[in-house]
Amino acid sequence: MNQTLIIVPTYNERENLPPLVAALLCLPVAVDLLVVDDNSPDGTGALADQLAAQHPGIHVLHRAQKEGLGRAYIAGFKWALAHHYEFVFEMDGDFSHNPSDIPALLEAAKEADCVLGSRYMNGIRIINWPLGRLMLSKGAGMYVRLVTGMPFTDPTGGYKCFRRRALSALKLDAVRSNGYSFQIEMTHRLWRQGLRIVEVPIIFTDRFMGRSKMAGHIVREALIMVWRLWLQNGLRRRPRPGKQ
Repeated sequence: MNQTLIIVPTYNERENLPPLVAALLCLPVAVDLLVVDDNSPDGTGALADQLAAQHPGIHVLHRAQKEGLGRAYIAGFKWALAHHYEFVFEMDGDFSHNPSDIPALLEAAKEADCVLGSRYMNGIRIINWPLGRLMLSKGAGMYVRLVTGMPFTDPTGGYKCFRRRALSALKLDAVRSNGYSFQIEMTHRLWRQGLRIVEVPIIFTDRFMGRSKMAGHIVREALIMVWRLWLQNGLRRRPRPGKQ
């Protein structure tokens, strides 16, 4: 077993999964893959089982129904902790997150508790997004920084590497958000404990195959969640070590 686990939640990603596996197997660093499939109607879960039978570093966690991104990642984190991985990645399964960036995030994680892949560090690093989507993302980041005080350039991004000690420091069952705001809440819970979080620049490319999972209710959840996080932190806009 390798020290590094890549968690990829899937729902109808049958087209993307084989090339993603091929890309991960070609990396200069050794990684394992956990596919967390929410009973995809297109057969992604069955395909993942076939790939796992061919490659010992691929694992599949089947869930009975689609329950959202946050619940899928929480299930994956618990699996990773139970199997004693040291470095645990969040990564989208549609190639919007480039597997080639994994070595850089992994190297940064050697000196941090959590590494955020940033689309906005040292400029805008996004390909194939319409202007409206870009403005929504940039505006969301500014909104999060204003309300919570977190200083990160991309607090809503979903390409991350957690150290085992960081995930162990969280009460995973207490993480409430499930959609877009899940990324914000996970980072905030670590940041307000005073854990070391760093950013690494990445290039984000919007999916070319499949359909985006973004929806209006996901954005509304995020708008509310940041105020809840601010309240949980005692109306502070700075870390408060020892609190979740």
